Amino acid sequence: MPADTIVLPEPRRKTPPEPAAAPPEHDGLPPPQRLWANITIWLAIVLAVMDSSIANVALPSIARSVHATPSGSIWVVNAYQLSITICLLPLASLGEIVGYARVYRVGLAVFTVASLCCALSSGLVSLSLARVLQGIGAAGIMSVNGALVRFVYPQRLFAHGLSLNAMVVSISAAAGPTVAAGVLAVAPWPWLFAINVPVGAAAFVIAIRSLPRTPLASHRFDVPSAALNAVFLGLLIVGLDDVAHGEGRTIAVASFIVSAVAGTVLVRRQLNLAAPLLPIDLLRIPIFALSCATSICSFLAQALAFVALPFFLQRDLGVGVVATGLLMTPWPLAVAVISPVSGRLCERVPAALLGFLGLIMLAAGLAALGTLPHAAGGSAIAWRMALCGLGFGLFQTPNNRTLIGSAPRLRSGGASGMLATSRLLGQTIGASVVALIFALASNGGARDSVLTAAGVSMVAALVSLARTGKARGFAP
Repeated sequence: MPADTIVLPEPRRKTPPEPAAAPPEHDGLPPPQRLWANITIWLAIVLAVMDSSIANVALPSIARSVHATPSGSIWVVNAYQLSITICLLPLASLGEIVGYARVYRVGLAVFTVASLCCALSSGLVSLSLARVLQGIGAAGIMSVNGALVRFVYPQRLFAHGLSLNAMVVSISAAAGPTVAAGVLAVAPWPWLFAINVPVGAAAFVIAIRSLPRTPLASHRFDVPSAALNAVFLGLLIVGLDDVAHGEGRTIAVASFIVSAVAGTVLVRRQLNLAAPLLPIDLLRIPIFALSCATSICSFLAQALAFVALPFFLQRDLGVGVVATGLLMTPWPLAVAVISPVSGRLCERVPAALLGFLGLIMLAAGLAALGTLPHAAGGSAIAWRMALCGLGFGLFQTPNNRTLIGSAPRLRSGGASGMLATSRLLGQTIGASVVALIFALASNGGARDSVLTAAGVSMVAALVSLARTGKARGFAP
């Protein structure tokens, strides 16, 4: 090359920019925030679970105070249960659209304000309306509870989170009647609702800063489906209640017919939707559908037992009222003890097998209770109750983990709503079946109800076992 040749630098080529790395998938909150998120979730669970049991205990006092008949005072309980049941799926769907934390916080706020309204009520109508509002708030809490846990914990600890929730539910259920009796011993019934206000307010403040942000769905809220869901589930429960308590047959039949029509229209509407309010898309997943069926059957069996056992212990076995409460306590306490253990086991043992073994234990415990002789001792009753609780607790966490974990993350709200709806449907049907058996049986029906619960538990065990070989693990 000649000495005077000038070599120009080669122009730089523009290299295309590296694509931005996809943000890592959300896998739980850091430990400090996770603790505070758990605290607000647990406080809300305590409020929602205990409020059901304390209202049952306080019904006689409420009826006397507001000058209501015993049958009329039942609406203090029914209004709460009805509003929860018809609102669970719509609020779960809304949680997918606006965020689970927002629905949870609004539900907690509504529950707290409604509790104050209950405490200030002076008549049956105003108290029942306040209970409707309180049920809507409780539905906001319960509908997205499972979905929130999925985002609070990393995937590897999800079952542990569900097991802790189950433990809190069991302890709350066990403590509810005792707390109610203690409050009524020193204060009038409005204080049962007033004590919710400071606890709810504290939980709301914590929830503002601690609950996780979750992905938002792009579909709109389906108002017609929400209305059809309310008619379908609401009239189904009203019809079951009328049949169980021997009310007008015409009203019951009309309720079932309208409920069936609304349910048919609802299902047909959901078939054409990408993210249906009634999660038909999730029910097409075999393990999800079977887990829902297992949940309904198991909670039906538990409700049969819980409603019938006080009558069975007192009328058939001659146990006193105070002793009845004490002898039923081993059941929820055993659930609380075994729940963390089952949460660890379900990481290594298939949920189908754990559910089958747990529900077989529940069936064995119920059958052992139902065949007790009249003069059975307290220890004989207590260990049978504990066996029922151990079986139910062994089943519950693995089943809940499988049900929610088998749904895609963006459909966690639908799965969470279906979990809560399955539980409430099972409990409602179980209570209605007990009332029907009581009305038809010549021997009082309590022993027959406990043995029926054992049979339903066996059915639930077989449904759980049917999940063997189905896909397991978390959906993306």
